[in-house]
Amino acid sequence: MHIPIAQPSLGNEESDAVLAVLASGMIAQGPETVAFEEEFAAYCGVPHAVAVSNGTTALHAALLAAGVGPGDEVVVPAFTFFATASAVSMCGAVPVFADVDPANATIDPADILAKVTPKTKTVIAVHLYGQPCDAGAVRDVCDEKGLVFIEDAAQAHGAEYHGTRTGALGDLACFSFYATKNMATGEGGMVTTASDDYDQHLRRIINHGQSEKYLHTELGYNYRMTDINAAIGRVQLAKLDGFNRRRQENAAYYNAHITAPGLVLPSVAPGRTHVWHQYSLQVTGAFPLSRDELMAHLRERGIGCAVHYPVALSRQPFYAGAVACPVAEALAASVLSIPVHPGVTDEARAYVCETINGVI
Repeated sequence: MHIPIAQPSLGNEESDAVLAVLASGMIAQGPETVAFEEEFAAYCGVPHAVAVSNGTTALHAALLAAGVGPGDEVVVPAFTFFATASAVSMCGAVPVFADVDPANATIDPADILAKVTPKTKTVIAVHLYGQPCDAGAVRDVCDEKGLVFIEDAAQAHGAEYHGTRTGALGDLACFSFYATKNMATGEGGMVTTASDDYDQHLRRIINHGQSEKYLHTELGYNYRMTDINAAIGRVQLAKLDGFNRRRQENAAYYNAHITAPGLVLPSVAPGRTHVWHQYSLQVTGAFPLSRDELMAHLRERGIGCAVHYPVALSRQPFYAGAVACPVAEALAASVLSIPVHPGVTDEARAYVCETINGVI
């Protein structure tokens, strides 16, 4: 049996949508992108969504719209993908790393407060693995200190915090539609906001700084999404809730059936709806194999697995000299993701559990 760690869920509907775009002759940004923006904004419960070329450009554009530039600091979690920090560096600003909550690996609001300085302009809070951060507490810190709250929701399409969907929790929110995400367009991203001003500024930033055709009022970029990607995205968005339900079923099965001692299984904080972009457990010293040995054991038996993420941002060579973040660094040494995507069948998830439990 071969069970990949990730697998896009694409079918005939996506193929038909792409073929319709090709037949239309409008393969760059056009009506499909406009429709996708409107549908995604409605799904998140916000007035505006701006489609972009990928999740990293979403972060960069959101930071620029928030006014982040040289001399500014942005607080980001130390445990996440590199792009959360590199987008800050792309603005000429400095990412300042906050540690994370050991219970769910999302940013620790108390450590955000500890890391704020007079140079801090923005906080990026990541909804890691598909679970929202403690957005209420992050909002309180941002309001107290006059900071812009940006959600990195690249892994959390459809997740909820006390009934509010990601994309509507911060001042701006950034999504990725990379091939392995809960919904995919191949490459692509989205920035959501309730602010008319942010919406208008974002549209200039992603389109060469144009306020109207051939009138450039600021430095901008070509960060636009194509109608090919948007057509796929519209079909995927219609399927997203079903995809997420299957991820939740698979995660619940793992939590009920992985019984080997020495493993810490992921949990869901009260008031949060987890959409399980990753099911990432922790391998402790009480387990008979090391994390890397367990990973090799699973792969030898056809079970895809991966480490998200093996190096905390506070220990990345590019950010040498950053202040240590002990919880993030301990997680980087112990986490292991196993397949949880919608393509994991009942038989496959049972095999995963049997293989892990069989180590004992």
